[in-house]
Amino acid sequence: MGSCVSKGKGDDDSIHNVEFSGGNVHLVTTKEIWDDKLAEAARDGKIVVANFSATWCGPCKIVAPFYIELSEKHTNIMFLLVDVDELSDFSSSWDIKATPTFFFLKNGQQIGKLVGANKPELQKKITSIIDSVPASPQRS
Repeated sequence: MGSCVSKGKGDDDSIHNVEFSGGNVHLVTTKEIWDDKLAEAARDGKIVVANFSATWCGPCKIVAPFYIELSEKHTNIMFLLVDVDELSDFSSSWDIKATPTFFFLKNGQQIGKLVGANKPELQKKITSIIDSVPASPQRS
């Protein structure tokens, strides 16, 4: 439900990532940034939610503001955004078949996955992960 499976190569990309990142969402544009963010999350004891998305994907555009809102509400979680077209080889290594696809990671290991722009299910998974992880002191 609510996922894109084909690329619209001829689509206008002039809105490139404008409505996709914001709040506490970190845009991942290289494999090095991905590695740095995962290392930072592990060091800080944070769960990572990685949104593999595309600028041409309608459901991705619909869920993006909600994803940003979640990032502002849950500051104890690291929210990442990966554009599957910008990092196509990297995205392929994660076996992305539809966008958006959300991965939930702890210490770099996958602990959950959600395919599609299902806001209630995304909220439910984040709440479930928060409830399953012991609270750690916030760092200033």
